Amino acid sequence: MAIFEPGHLHIERHALNDDDVSYDLCIDYEVFTDPKEGKGMQFTLHGKIQGKDMKETFFLPKDQAYNFARDITRIAEKYGIPKTHSSIGSQHKHYDLMFEDVRVQLNMKSGDPVKPEHLE
Repeated sequence: MAIFEPGHLHIERHALNDDDVSYDLCIDYEVFTDPKEGKGMQFTLHGKIQGKDMKETFFLPKDQAYNFARDITRIAEKYGIPKTHSSIGSQHKHYDLMFEDVRVQLNMKSGDPVKPEHLE
């Protein structure tokens, strides 16, 4: 199950058997200005993975904000979602809505410049 509203995505999955994985995660995000990187988006991933509480916040500069799913997947794996189940991005239509909201909030347009150091 997934529920999207601007600035927030809730994703929940219940284990089907003992070898399966459960999580109940929220992704909150808002425009933030980092003193070094400038305008971007601050994300907070919080909730439960396999019944254990977790919370982690990360910032992505404007030219990287579209790649939030990579960081969310990496964090989920760090907190115990096995790589075979880490496709929390399977809620693709909800991530599409989130991506569009991030794009609008940051006023991102096709052809916007990317900092070369962010490509390394």
